[in-house]
Parts: sequence; C-alpha cells; structure tokens
Amino acid sequence: MPIDPSLCPAIFGVFGKTLTDRERAFFQEVKPFGFILFARNIGDPDQVRALTESLKPLAAANPCPILIDQEGGRVARLRPPHWPDYPRGVVFGRLFDLDPAEAKRAIYLNSRLIAADLHDLGITVDCLPVLDVPARGGHDVIGDRAYARHADTVAQLGREACAGLIDGGVLPVIKHIPGHGRAAADTHVELPTVTTKAATLRRTDFAPFKALRDAPFAMTAHVIYADLDPDFPATTSRTVIDGVIRKTIGFDGALMSDDLNMQALSGTLAERAFASQQAGCDLALHCNGEYDDMVAVASGLEHASPATLRRLTRAMSWLAAPKPFDREAGVWERDALLARVGGG
Repeated sequence: MPIDPSLCPAIFGVFGKTLTDRERAFFQEVKPFGFILFARNIGDPDQVRALTESLKPLAAANPCPILIDQEGGRVARLRPPHWPDYPRGVVFGRLFDLDPAEAKRAIYLNSRLIAADLHDLGITVDCLPVLDVPARGGHDVIGDRAYARHADTVAQLGREACAGLIDGGVLPVIKHIPGHGRAAADTHVELPTVTTKAATLRRTDFAPFKALRDAPFAMTAHVIYADLDPDFPATTSRTVIDGVIRKTIGFDGALMSDDLNMQALSGTLAERAFASQQAGCDLALHCNGEYDDMVAVASGLEHASPATLRRLTRAMSWLAAPKPFDREAGVWERDALLARVGGG
C-alpha cells in the first residue's frame, strides 16, 4: 500500500458536492493522506461516486483513504431516500443485556451492511466504533451513540463492529481515545476537564480501547484528564499520547486528531495542527472544507516521521476486498434480532 513520504499528514474535508479547481490544485500541491465527507458533500449515489473518484488521485496514499462518520442514529452522513437509517449504538447494548451472542451478531451484521453502502461509493474508512463509556454527568454529545455503560460490553460490541466493517472492505476508526464518556461539555463548543483519578480511568474509560488496541486507526478526544495532564487535552498532550494511548492502552496504530476546528482547542489552526503533531498524532483532521483554513492547517504541519509513515502504511494494509455477503439476508437477520429491543 504505497504512501508518498512527502505527504501532508492531514485528512481534509471538501466544501461541496464537486471539487473546485482551487481545491484540486491545493490537494495536488500538498498531497494530504486522505479526505473526509460530510452531509454537505452527499447528493445521490452517482454524485458521491463521482466525487470519490475525483479525490482518489489527489491523496498521498493508494488506495485513497476516504472517511465518513456513518455510525447510525443521529450521526449519519448517508440518509434516506438513497440510504437506509441505521440504529443507534445504545440499541445493541440493550440487546447485549438480553443475549450477548445475539447482540454481537446483530452489530456485526449492522456494520457489514454499513460497509456495503460505503464500499459501493468508494468510501474506504468509517469513523466507527464509538468506544466511549458514558458516566453520570457526561454530556449528551456521546449519549445514545455509546453501546453501553459497561466497559467490557463496549469492548465486545466494538470488536464485532470492527469485524463487520473490515469484512466489508472498509477500515474502522476507534474513537474517542482514551475516552470521552465522562466529559461534561460538548467539545465542539468548549473544552471539558475530567477530574476522575487515573486508576479509575484505566479500569473503565480506557479499557475498551485497550481491548481493541490492534485497530488500524484511532481518533483522539479533545478532553483534559486532570490527573494525567492538567494543562492540555489528549489531542495536544504528549503525556497522554505517549503515556496513556501508546503505553497504558498499547495502541500502535495510526492516530488522528478529532476535528481541529472544534472549539475545545485553542490557538490558530496552524498552531493546533502543529501542537497535535508534536504531541504524537500521526494525522491532523480538519473537516469544514474551508480553503483558507486548510491552507493554515497544512502550514502548521511538518513532514511525517518514519514512525508515522510506518503506522499509516500498516493501517492501510488492513484494507481488502469485501467478503461475500447477502445484503438482503443480512438486513432481515439484523432486524429480527433487534426486534427484541424495539429496533433502532
């Protein structure tokens, strides 16, 4: 899976449903690792396929990493009438309480169905599963996106969600490492501080990520963990990335920041990009597609380190052709399983 070593270690959004000449020229010049799509980029299937085809030759990685947030529930960029609605994460946790084996089968099928949709459009990476463990007082920005309030349940369901995506030719991103469930604020708007002791975090919040530490990609949390680093959120904390994500959790895959445009982070976009890279993020994620913002992010980044290139190459090596799958039968079986808890 070749990756141009002179790449810009970033994932960028695009502004609309087609590339502009200015965007194309910028991407050709900086060679980003990949791209991410949002609802503003989505029309009908033919339009999305045309957009992904236009992006493929502009990425530094081949095959091109094209990301999307297709979780189900309220976080879904592909929606009816062209694509089905998918269940909220919490539904699988409810089924797990009744029958763990059925829940794991249901979430595997659900992710396999999502992967079928994405692969058909040329989308190669899904920002799923959510491994955050909600806690009392946590903001609803996670809420029903989370599978359960028990770390082991989250880990088991997350493992099956990853398997369904991978079998469908799509790579998973575990998020939001090392855990967003206790954050009492929405990081799109402000920076939350978690004061829970590190020993408790290791037993609970960090545990699902440790269980899935072999995943190809992970996305950071813009959250301060005061007992670990009282000054910087995980995304820009060398202490958290080195000491917790890489060592305690043991994740050695490709680590991307959450969106640098979120207001939990301070400083200019160039400063945010630089800080995330210096802290240990392999990739800077910038989502809004604003041209001047992307130029600023690129200006703050240095060339990828040999360790980053190794992790990116290894992450993309997971990508394979989809295994045979009967989509109609998959829908029927998943829906029959979820009927026990009222569907999605």
